Amino acid sequence: QAQLVESGGGLVQAGGSLRLSCAASGRFFKANAMGWYRQAPGNQRELVATITRGGSTNYLESVKGRFTITRDYAKNTVYLQMNSLKPEDTAVYYCNAEVVELSLQLLQHWGQGTQVTVSS
Repeated sequence: QAQLVESGGGLVQAGGSLRLSCAASGRFFKANAMGWYRQAPGNQRELVATITRGGSTNYLESVKGRFTITRDYAKNTVYLQMNSLKPEDTAVYYCNAEVVELSLQLLQHWGQGTQVTVSS
């Protein structure tokens, strides 16, 4: 089965930038949509950005114009470039992928989460 490994979180000042990466590894047929979610303390997990296998993107309204999601199909990796970060972007960011397994079963996978902290 696929596994998602995230990297790139950290502490940054408001107005700064971070780039998150998420690589899908293991044996599987293909990854369909991939994306990023986030969860701040006391809040529900929310969708930040997604990208389909065809390259169509969708963003949370509050990050439009600041965040950009891209993917490298050859590396089965999805990226989230976060610019002009605000303290309200502070959260644990989770990678998500819809994966077609070798059995042709369709499964949702989650990464372990990476902390993003934006100081004011």
